[in-house]
Amino acid sequence: MARKTEKTENRLNYGAAVRRLQEEGPRKLYLLWGPEDYLREDYLAKLKKLCLPEGEDSFSYKRLDGPDLEPRLLRQAVDAMPFLTDRSFVEIRNAELNKLSDPEGCLRVLEDIPDCCTVVLVQSAGFEPDGRLKLIKRLRELSVELRFSQQAQGMLIDWISRRFAAEGKRIDLEAAQRLIFISGDLMSGLIPEIQKVAAYAREEKVSLADVEAVANHIPEAVIFDMTDQISQKRYNTAIAILAELLADRSNEPIPMLAMLGVQMRKLYAARLALEEKLGSSYVMEACGIKHEFIAKKLMQSARGFSMDQLQRAVELCAETDYRIKSSGLDDRELLKEAIVRIAAGEGHVSS
Repeated sequence: MARKTEKTENRLNYGAAVRRLQEEGPRKLYLLWGPEDYLREDYLAKLKKLCLPEGEDSFSYKRLDGPDLEPRLLRQAVDAMPFLTDRSFVEIRNAELNKLSDPEGCLRVLEDIPDCCTVVLVQSAGFEPDGRLKLIKRLRELSVELRFSQQAQGMLIDWISRRFAAEGKRIDLEAAQRLIFISGDLMSGLIPEIQKVAAYAREEKVSLADVEAVANHIPEAVIFDMTDQISQKRYNTAIAILAELLADRSNEPIPMLAMLGVQMRKLYAARLALEEKLGSSYVMEACGIKHEFIAKKLMQSARGFSMDQLQRAVELCAETDYRIKSSGLDDRELLKEAIVRIAAGEGHVSS
């Protein structure tokens, strides 16, 4: 039998995956994982509907919840005969597949699923299968494996537009991109932000100001905005952003410093791309950026720094991390000092 898996290193084409499901029908075994839980649950619902068109019942639908998976209970669920439907459906939630107490026993059951049964392993957003394990290798041979990742820019923008249309609003490309930038690109996180922005906007067309006013700003986006202000020599604005971040006591200095360090490394890669004329595709690959408009924004921001300044900024983040963890000095003051020194444009000094 041909292997029915999605290559996990590539972004999932969700529309194609759904069309394939509808055309080919349900298979015996599925492994659903990845950070985009909105699409994962949507696919699961479509698959369940195909298997159980009349809905869930205690005969044809079984659910097992992790973290461990007991072969005896799995066998009982898999062998249960469907009632008033052609298939039975076994949903296994958040089993820690990398650490099962009896992986061999579970594998024996999953290798012997009846033709009338569909088993779906549904993993949490943070799960990453350990491809070195025998169980994972064999699951990938047996199952339809789908990794639900953040969607490409075009599809995500279209989806955002449809969600706003359902709320009776329109949004243009610039505002939609800003929403993705400040609130993240996971659909489950964007849904409440779309609802908030749509409720807030007075006009039919959602503006950039509407998005800025009420959409949640993830810390990574705020750090980006702060360094962007530094690149434009708008130091007072950058310091005001920093003060607002520090005023929120839930923002701990060490995670903030880590985000700052990541941002400065991305800016360094973007500056290198500018120097070597490598283009936005290099920045996307080097920095793990999934949307081209963000890579271009990063490159634009990088123009405000020299290579030496960015190299020194990366070093300052590492030095500050060490000082926070070893000196006993006030960690918030150390973070502020690092940002002020980055803003001052310290160049790299060779030893």
